[in-house]
Amino acid sequence: MLTSNIKFKNFNILKLRKFKNFKNESWFKKIKLFESLKPNYKYSYSKDQIKKISKSKNFRLIGMGGSTLGANAIYQFLNHKIKKNFIFINNLNSKLNNYEKKIKATNIIISKSGNTLETIVNSNTLINNNKNIFITENKKSYLRNLAYKLKAEIIEHKNYIGGRYSVLSEVGMLPAEIMGLNEKKFKRLNFLINNKVFLNELMKNVSAILRFVKEKKFNSIILNYDNKSENLLKWYQQLVAESLGKKSKGILPVISTMPKDNHSLLQLYLDGTKNNFFTFFSALDKKSDMINNKFLQKTHNYLKNKSFSKVIYAQKIATEKSFFKKKLPFRSFDVKIRNEEALGELFCFFILETILLGRVLKINPFDQPSVELIKKETKKILLS
Repeated sequence: MLTSNIKFKNFNILKLRKFKNFKNESWFKKIKLFESLKPNYKYSYSKDQIKKISKSKNFRLIGMGGSTLGANAIYQFLNHKIKKNFIFINNLNSKLNNYEKKIKATNIIISKSGNTLETIVNSNTLINNNKNIFITENKKSYLRNLAYKLKAEIIEHKNYIGGRYSVLSEVGMLPAEIMGLNEKKFKRLNFLINNKVFLNELMKNVSAILRFVKEKKFNSIILNYDNKSENLLKWYQQLVAESLGKKSKGILPVISTMPKDNHSLLQLYLDGTKNNFFTFFSALDKKSDMINNKFLQKTHNYLKNKSFSKVIYAQKIATEKSFFKKKLPFRSFDVKIRNEEALGELFCFFILETILLGRVLKINPFDQPSVELIKKETKKILLS
């Protein structure tokens, strides 16, 4: 058990490198972004602003990467608690669909730098006569200048919080509060770093992944059995890939949709190359369709009165047993309840895991130099 909200089975590996508790170490105390993971974090918006903004029914969230992935994960994972309608414009397509363009919605435009090319292109197309809110750093930029021209509301994106780490700051919590969620319930860092079970599992987990990297197992395959966690795992994918993919090092996170991929990729996972380690992920879904008993044949009576979620979970456990027999390294997450606390704990676990891996691999987990290179080259091509 990781916490009361999350059942966790760690990698089954003996003789792992031991790490001492980090919560009192100077490097941990110096990382300012951890403030956003605590309940006393001071936002650059007020509760009055939230009330005013929340009068709208429809919202467009326009941004790239970490500017939208966290809020999208929250919206999908906790959708049963949300009454607002959110559309996420998080890619650049040659043509926006009519619904995305024509719906009357409040735009929330997010870019840390204020100069993200795709966000500039999309927002220029979608601002029109809609209400617009900008979340960006307090410095001169294209989007800040655009906000001034539109006399739009500007909310500060703290300069010490990178996009992929920003889910529990203004970037993720402003949308979460508009959705009607309790932002304080997401803030689980103080609780977790004082939880011995959590810390032990986290450190064992980091130590195991470090061993895999040394053994040249660079592919982190995530077997996802919960369709409402797809965007959470995409958020995690960016977090790991962009934070650790440097100096000819890194981990490649690959999301596999289960049980669909039983019929395409599972054979490779079980009998193919041994340069992978695996994460099983599922979440309890109380509201699930039931199998129609009326048309069941006698050969399949074991399906009688079973829910879809029960069948999916049985497939997960069966696959874990097969991996164990094949001696394939895996860990497993089972989210027992869909609430802000559970999701906040997952955000904290993955953020801590990534930063700790960066330290032991001697990689700066907070920059992305090659992404900046592509931005410069794109500008050169468009200017020519």
